[in-house]
Amino acid sequence: MNQTKEDIYRASRIRHWDYVANWVDTHRNWGCFYRRKLKDIYRNIVPEGMRVLEIGCGQGDLLAALKPACGIGVDFSSEMIARARIRHPDLEFCQADVHELELAGTFDFIILSDLINDLWDVQAVFEKLKRFCNSRSRIVLNTYSRLWEMPLALARRMNLTAPSLIQNWLTVEDVENLLNLAGFEMVKHWEEILWPLDTPVLEALCNRFMVRLWPLRIFHLCHIIVARPCGFALHAPLPRVSVIVPARNEEGNITAIVDRIPDLGAGTEIIFVEGHSTDGTWEILHNIVESRREVDCRLLRQPGVGKGDAVRCGFAAASGDILMILDADMTVPPEDLARFYGVLVSGRGEFANGVRLVYPMEKEAMRFLNLVGNKFFSLAFSWLLGQPIKDTLCGTKALWKSDYERIAAQRSYFGEFDPFGDFDLLFGASRLNLKIRDVPIRYRERIYGDTNIKRWRHGLLLLRMLVFAMKRLKFI
Repeated sequence: MNQTKEDIYRASRIRHWDYVANWVDTHRNWGCFYRRKLKDIYRNIVPEGMRVLEIGCGQGDLLAALKPACGIGVDFSSEMIARARIRHPDLEFCQADVHELELAGTFDFIILSDLINDLWDVQAVFEKLKRFCNSRSRIVLNTYSRLWEMPLALARRMNLTAPSLIQNWLTVEDVENLLNLAGFEMVKHWEEILWPLDTPVLEALCNRFMVRLWPLRIFHLCHIIVARPCGFALHAPLPRVSVIVPARNEEGNITAIVDRIPDLGAGTEIIFVEGHSTDGTWEILHNIVESRREVDCRLLRQPGVGKGDAVRCGFAAASGDILMILDADMTVPPEDLARFYGVLVSGRGEFANGVRLVYPMEKEAMRFLNLVGNKFFSLAFSWLLGQPIKDTLCGTKALWKSDYERIAAQRSYFGEFDPFGDFDLLFGASRLNLKIRDVPIRYRERIYGDTNIKRWRHGLLLLRMLVFAMKRLKFI
């Protein structure tokens, strides 16, 4: 039977990787530090205890480093799989070509480390992987930067690293397009490894700090890309919605909020969290809860101080499948909550973040210096989180309760640092690789009361939080 060019290509790759498996048994090479560094990078992306599938697993060391609850490694090299089974007997390894892979179930994470450079048809592989995804699955891959094509070729000629065949040198734009064609959406990408050698001090300086900064980061060795499957819109059953309304000194807005919050999904629960007001907010809320029995409305008094404390108190008491925050100042119209609901149930995003900086604002809605500060922090946090965040301080946000519970479970990573509640959620969502989707709204002028934001004191606090988050999310 005549072999196609694709068959010849795959057969040559299998022979090559069988040879590499034997080569690494007898050679010490510069790639050892690079592979250790990749383990650290992936451990920061993939939490322990996940269901993980690695395609092109080699000897299984990366998969084992992730400590999965269920770990399956796939490679078409029999020599690699034989070594993986000996090295990691607690994991499952399968010798197969990914183009023909058949597995049952779905996975939380699918890893393709240094694989797409070697594939015959990258799009076909991405399309195949969608069979093993659910709405929360993440594809994580790393690929070499094209700037390193010549240095790596030189290192191989000098026998300093494992030999390779002709590679696909794909740009991030190439990979993103192939992912889109296969039904995936890139959540974020960033650069890693500026110095691939194990040299004390210099390695940490280059790979922890300098690789994050322009213009040095253009010389990075590899791209890290996180993607999610598209097309998992919610159908049935419809979710219930809990709207958390932190309220302090907002007595003039309460009745309008109750009247104007829309009924969403299978029903909307309104939870007011009163913040030790000095006006009649508590009394009005209590009367509304007692008299408006047709409205699913509850009243809590927050145990601490600050909006962040109020939000966490309300979320802990919520019974809905979707959690929303609505500020009681009515600068975001309650009717706009339907937009946030639509983002989540359609699958277009997993965290809906309100944006006040797209449409013109009403007179006095935001003072000039506040506007300048918001634009500065939007640029800073977009760089920090790896996703475009146009407005970090809009109080209206929405996410699935199941995702909030995962954020809360990992809160110790950041600590109780956020008095506003916005950054606790944004940082947590970024760490979980949720797709953050900006939702533009028309920001209205406050019609009752005064803002609780202290421009200079809170601005300095935001700068401190930015520096703190850089240590936890960027310079790690």
